[in-house]
Order: sequence, then structure tokens, then C-alpha cells
Amino acid sequence: MFDFYWPWAALLLLAPVLLRLIWPRLQGKRRAYDEGQQVTLMHPSLDRLTEAFGILQTTPSASSRRYSILLTILWLALVLAMMRPQWLEPYSAAKTEGYDLMLAVDASRSMAALDFSVNGREVTRMSVIKGVVGRFITARDGDRVGLVVFGDYAYTLSPLTLDVHAVRALLEGVVPGLVGSATAIGDAIGLAVKKLRERPEGSRVLVLVTDGENTAGSLPPLAAVQLAVSQGIRIYTIGVGSKGLVPFVEDNRRMMVNMEIDEELLRNVAGLTDGAYFRATDADALEHIYQQIDGLEKTEAEARSVMIPKPLYRWPLGLAMIAVLLLGLFPEGDRRFLRHSNNHA
Repeated sequence: MFDFYWPWAALLLLAPVLLRLIWPRLQGKRRAYDEGQQVTLMHPSLDRLTEAFGILQTTPSASSRRYSILLTILWLALVLAMMRPQWLEPYSAAKTEGYDLMLAVDASRSMAALDFSVNGREVTRMSVIKGVVGRFITARDGDRVGLVVFGDYAYTLSPLTLDVHAVRALLEGVVPGLVGSATAIGDAIGLAVKKLRERPEGSRVLVLVTDGENTAGSLPPLAAVQLAVSQGIRIYTIGVGSKGLVPFVEDNRRMMVNMEIDEELLRNVAGLTDGAYFRATDADALEHIYQQIDGLEKTEAEARSVMIPKPLYRWPLGLAMIAVLLLGLFPEGDRRFLRHSNNHA
């Protein structure tokens, strides 16, 4: 389908017409001024002088018409190029079955707590999350997966995409404290809802992973949950880590820090959206979410058609360049014809 990106630029076609209407008036004022300043030439034989030089009479010639045509073509081509003509080619995405899965991962400073162990070695909460959730992401073949990280604020690290390996690579780059020390659970849910609401109903899933309480953000968690309910989004919540005193390393000093998890809030969030809450005190507990999400009925995503523009401005712009080149061969236009007529006189 043919279209113009800036069709309003066609108004510039009227510029020469307006100039043609205004120019005689300007010329008339200038002529009146010149006549007012005219100096009379006294000559004993003025009639003979007039007859000798004559008054130059001109008539349109082929060269002057060609010059006018070239100017017209130049202006039309430039305006047409400015209108940005384009050819719109329809493209339809293939229908696929799968979930629209948004992961919201807590990246606050507390995720550096050392209350997990792998093979007898202390590891941070974030390390366990990267391992377990990373494998979960890789297994989501055919699903669209997105990633939100939150701390003081919530940020979209990856939109929904079928490239699950890219999402896992982005997750691997997340470090505790990346987005602050606080925990904005409500903002994370609200941002995930915004990304999921445009997807087909029945396949919208949010997995929220956090180790703390809602201590920041502008959107209360329960208000964000109501938005999720209105959009038919199912939320699975995972509370990571232990309560009470947990080992923590800061500035190369090991200390014990008291940490809490708002389990009541996480249960309410999951319950109101027909999801489920998981308490993860070890790596094995995180694996259970696989079975829950795989038990959902997959929904076929509708095919979406988009129009891909192919710019065509090069053609009228090329025509304008050709007109400029031709005008360069005859730079004096009508004046050449006038000199030719004068020589014959």
C-alpha cells in the first residue's frame, strides 16, 4: 500500500502560485518608485534615438518553455520527496502456543545475604536465584519471557521476547544493590502488569521473587494486585531466604543482620490472582514453580499484522537532481533568448 509519511508537506506546492500572485504587486510598487525617481533625458533627436535602439520585444521560445518546465519538475520532485512517500508491506507474526511470562526479581542490597549453601559452600541469595531461575528461563522454549528488576525503583531489563537465552544473559548481569537498597514490590507488580496487559488473555503470568518487605515505591502492592486482577494476570510469589539473623558481608566485614520477609503480603498477592506462594529456604524449594506453571493451559497468541514501511523518497529526490543538472546546462534561462533576439535586431 502506497502512503505518505508527511502528506501535509503538499501545501508547499501552493508556494509558487502565491508568489506569482504577490510578485506583480511588489513589482508595481517598485516601478512606481522608479518612475518617481526618473530623470528625463534631453536629446535633440529623441525619435531617431528611440528608433535606432528600439524596444526589445520578446516572445516565448522553446528554450524558455523548457526552462519553465524544468523548474516546475524540480519543485514538484522536491515537495514529493519532502512528503516522504513509502510503500507499506504487511507482515504477520506466526501464531504460537505459549505463556507470556514476566519475571520480577528483587535486586536490592539484601540479596547479597549468605544464607544459602551449595555443595557445602556459602552463596548469596542472588547466586541461587540466578542458577535456579536461569535454568527455568532456558526451559521456557516457545514462551515469551520478560525481566523486571526492582529495588528503590522498578525497571524493565528485558521486554517480552522469545529469545530466552538473551533474557538469561541479562539476569546473569544483575548484582545485589543494582537498583538500590530498598524494595519496591508494588512498583514491580505495576510495571509487569503494564507489559503483560497487551498480551492475549489466559497466558499472562508474573513470577515475583523477593526476600523482603515493601519499603519503597509509589504504588502500594495491593493496589498493584488489583490492576493485575483486572487484567487477568496470575502471580506466583517466591519468598527467598531465611528470617531473623543471617550472615552478611559488607566492606569485607562479616556480620549478622536481622532480615524479615512479609509472607502475609506475598500470600495475599498470590491468592488474589489465583497464583501460589512459595517459601524458598533452599535451592530445591525454588524448583517447585516449574510444575505449577507447566500445569497452566497454554493459550494461542493471536497473529498480529504490522505494516513495514519501505521509503521511496529516493526516486523523486533523484528526479530533482536530474532537473538541477539540466538547469545547470542552461543557467541563464530566458535571458539567453533575450540576448539572441537582441543580436538579430
